Amino acid sequence: MSTEPQLVNGEDAPSSTGTSRSLLEAARVRTPGSWDRLVALYAPLVLHWCRQWGVREQDTADVFQDVFQSVALHLSGFHRGPAGGTFRGWLRTITRNKVTDTFRRLQKEPPGVGGSEAQSRLAQLAEVAPAYDDSADAAVSALLRRGLELIRCEFEAHTWQAFWLTAVEGRAPKDVADELGMTGGAVRVAKSRVLHRLRAELGDYTV
Repeated sequence: MSTEPQLVNGEDAPSSTGTSRSLLEAARVRTPGSWDRLVALYAPLVLHWCRQWGVREQDTADVFQDVFQSVALHLSGFHRGPAGGTFRGWLRTITRNKVTDTFRRLQKEPPGVGGSEAQSRLAQLAEVAPAYDDSADAAVSALLRRGLELIRCEFEAHTWQAFWLTAVEGRAPKDVADELGMTGGAVRVAKSRVLHRLRAELGDYTV
């Protein structure tokens, strides 16, 4: 069985509406620790996209820096929702643009330095990027896992167990209630509390 947590469909399942507004608002106003938290959550995903799109290892750091500089500059203009999309989708678009810029820059370099390879990579990116669906990618599951790790310490053991057994393992609330010595209602409340907190912390995950 996979070790990556995947939330299952069912009662109280969260909607995939994107990164929580509270985290983004905190990052916008530079609340202490919020920017570092945002970068820590999404850095592995950006690096995954760079590898996915063929960025050379020696160029990845520059792309990474360009991506988060752009996020910091334009975060105030990002609006989540049906019209604005998810933060993860917005971040992916920024990353793709920076990767494209990198390939175009390398394409101008003399042959043997990166020009011909960059031209090939640029052509491949144009072909595969629109069709690439990152919602099923293992990197997104890793994003969910990091979000869960960040909020784990905020809940008592029984609350967390009730959430995990129902939302992640997909077990029936009644069975979990019997196992943990809780009522079915208490199990559902525990699950709802953790999911609500997860939405507030992260939000960008697969249901």
